[in-house]
Amino acid sequence: MIRSSVCPFTAAVLLAACSTTQPSEARHSAPRPRSSGYVITAADIERSPGTPLEQILLTRVPGLTIARTDDGQRVVTLRGAARELLVVLNGVALAPNASGNLNAINPQDIESITVLQDAASTSTYGSRGASGVILIRTKHG
Repeated sequence: MIRSSVCPFTAAVLLAACSTTQPSEARHSAPRPRSSGYVITAADIERSPGTPLEQILLTRVPGLTIARTDDGQRVVTLRGAARELLVVLNGVALAPNASGNLNAINPQDIESITVLQDAASTSTYGSRGASGVILIRTKHG
């Protein structure tokens, strides 16, 4: 008998607890897109005058390392990957070179840099982007 008198009360309490009121804009707003990488803007670069692009990336992107191979070539890797990150400048993939692709780019010409590191984001670039991708968009590109 007690059970039948408690059930309607319990149901009313649960219904009241589960039906919270939200502002109408919160209920109807679209979810924010999840960021697929780390973004560095021109304003971030301007706040670090004279700092090489590699140093800016090292300070902003966790897990990024820059090392030298036995032949003196610079290798930019993410999370200890065996392969170098793919650098894409205005939609064009750059081939690795001895001095490093990042040294050839003037930091003042950069509009934004996006570092992609998850599999879904880098899949567009195939096996070359498997270790990660650095997308660089210039102000004039």
